[in-house]
Amino acid sequence: MPEEPEPGPVVYIGLKPTMTYVFQVVTQLNSGAGPVVVKARGNAIGKAVDVVEVVRRRFLEGQVAIGAIAIDTERLTNREGREANVSSIAIPLSRTGPALEPRPGEPPAP
Repeated sequence: MPEEPEPGPVVYIGLKPTMTYVFQVVTQLNSGAGPVVVKARGNAIGKAVDVVEVVRRRFLEGQVAIGAIAIDTERLTNREGREANVSSIAIPLSRTGPALEPRPGEPPAP
């Protein structure tokens, strides 16, 4: 049976500010790791989409490809002991191009 490749780094979206997760994703992509998977559940799904859009439209414009997005429903037990269905999403991002040339007067990108 063939071995499955090691999955890339995963960034789990939670309660922190959006830009915290944006910087985590950009750092992982700049380090050559890939694909970076952005994962979220429930109310954090919207923030996960925001993170991906900020990364690909502001920080790494034209340098990021979005892979096959996976959506699912997970059955979790809440604090009261009841089971609940919670939606989840996984968005893989891969770096597709080299870093852009800096504008005159700007330091080079890391």
